[in-house]
Amino acid sequence: MRLRTPRSAPPDAALRALRERSVNYDASEVRAPGWTFDVHRHRLGREAPGPPEAGGPWEIARAVVRDYEFTPPELIRARYDADTPLLGRDLLLEGRFAFLKFQLGVRITAVRDDTDDERRVWGWSYETLTGHLERGRVDYEVVKHLRTGEVEFFARSHSQLDRRAHPVLRLGWALFGRHTQLRFYRRIGERLRALTRARTGIVQVPSDVPPRQLPPLLVVDGAVTG
Repeated sequence: MRLRTPRSAPPDAALRALRERSVNYDASEVRAPGWTFDVHRHRLGREAPGPPEAGGPWEIARAVVRDYEFTPPELIRARYDADTPLLGRDLLLEGRFAFLKFQLGVRITAVRDDTDDERRVWGWSYETLTGHLERGRVDYEVVKHLRTGEVEFFARSHSQLDRRAHPVLRLGWALFGRHTQLRFYRRIGERLRALTRARTGIVQVPSDVPPRQLPPLLVVDGAVTG
């Protein structure tokens, strides 16, 4: 674990450096009881049965998920190069807890876009990179049930704390990590629902938020010694 002031670790440079990093786990390792498995389902709205409507909840939610705008800013913000293709795109996630800010690298390793007789599904998945506090994968999917018109958002994941994480961070994770995970999954559903409704005219919620004040210390590579 290395501690730096935020100004000594420019986020744009940290984002570019992710290209040299690899996924920090292998899928063959993923099994109970050593991993945490999550499935979270959020109802977003309803439109007419059949294919997604232009300007309807499914289409709007897809755009919000594509841009990762649904992330709750009080927990996680993200930086990425919008000119890069979605598949293979690196994201520098910036988490904050107490007086610490965490830089967490992930890469989009799968994009889903398919239709069957029952559902229209679009989404993407990211996996954690070397230096991330966790190891694992998160899948985000916007789903329309074609027979009913119901539009839902699914978040699925498997994760574990990196065994190389600093002991202080391991203690913090033991005390607060699971609570923070569940709060994150609850908030992404609430935020996506609000943004989807805002863009369909039901409510007016700004999609942008003011920048945070910089915390005094920044955690970089919490799972790397040295």
